Amino acid sequence: MISIVIPAYNVAEHLKNVITALLDIRNIEIIIVEDGSLDGTKEIAESLTKHYGNVILISGSKRGGKGLAIKRGLKISKGDVVGFLDADESIGIKDLKNLLDALSEVNVDAVIASRWLKASRIIKKQPLRRRIVSRVFNILIRLIFNLPFKDTQCGAKVFKRAAINDILNEIKANGFEFDVELLWRLKKRGYKIKEIPITWKHEEKSSFKLSYAPQMLLSLLKIRIASWE
Repeated sequence: MISIVIPAYNVAEHLKNVITALLDIRNIEIIIVEDGSLDGTKEIAESLTKHYGNVILISGSKRGGKGLAIKRGLKISKGDVVGFLDADESIGIKDLKNLLDALSEVNVDAVIASRWLKASRIIKKQPLRRRIVSRVFNILIRLIFNLPFKDTQCGAKVFKRAAINDILNEIKANGFEFDVELLWRLKKRGYKIKEIPITWKHEEKSSFKLSYAPQMLLSLLKIRIASWE
């Protein structure tokens, strides 16, 4: 079985499209983790669970953060292969299938989508300021955590169950910085992570704000410093 977690915060206009597209994948379990939305996302998710037996909903009364939502979903997932996908339609199901195909390779434990590889295709670019902040953040993260990946934040990642189970309970981050800590802990344990190109488009109503970046960096620095003690 394949389990895909969908962290869902104010994605009412996208959620049904994402879920119905995911249903094209055979033997899939879809876990929507609704994170205190204010736009009707919860009601749409509830409707989807009534129509599809393999769609599960976890709902919270207040926002806990993307990382916490993903952790909650992963902890109840049942698949031998698990992963998560952003619910804003920035990444297509074809690319998620490519990630799953790559995960079947020998000695690959995790596959992550990347917007910044040469073969990646960007249909709609982020605003310039956002692109600059993203690239600076990535450079700092690569230096601090000794990570080789060009894109830690892209919202599609898949893993073999054993790798996720090995590190999930150690992850402290609850916000958008979750992806970095996840990859760092996998790399520390010696798991093989493959980064592959995707087709991607910027979503104007993304829940991520540039103002989050300093707090993300501070949280990650605390996690890194704690590992030296």
